[in-house]
Amino acid sequence: MRISARADYAVRAVLELAVRQGNGPVKAEEIAAAQGIPHKFLEGILGDLRRAGIVDSRRGGGGGYRLARDGTTITVADVIRGVDGPIVSVRGERPTDLSYTGTAEPLLPLWIALRANVRRVLESVTIADLASGTLPDPVRTLAADPSAWENP
Repeated sequence: MRISARADYAVRAVLELAVRQGNGPVKAEEIAAAQGIPHKFLEGILGDLRRAGIVDSRRGGGGGYRLARDGTTITVADVIRGVDGPIVSVRGERPTDLSYTGTAEPLLPLWIALRANVRRVLESVTIADLASGTLPDPVRTLAADPSAWENP
């Protein structure tokens, strides 16, 4: 599984908004500069996040972007889905929409298990968790395992 540049930038942009929450709307230029994201690329991502109900925007001199709801209710999975669609796909399809026969039959439960595990992690971490620097214990435990950092 790969996290796309769009998804990475989207999570970083939403996190930037979360840590600035309460200071009024944040301009896209400020988010782009703070996170090192190309401004034009970020504009498209923010549009996707607005359509997904994750951010709100306001036009004008005092305008900009802010979270559409509290960061405790926005998961990393929500943000990724907002810009990339389904979390795990095989050939562009959800694993649950696939079918295999013969010797390939065991692949379906494998892809579904992969999807379930990735979702379990990404749905357990909220933007508020990231903003506070506190990941849930199961995620910290997984990340602390030295084998998680190895490239076989």
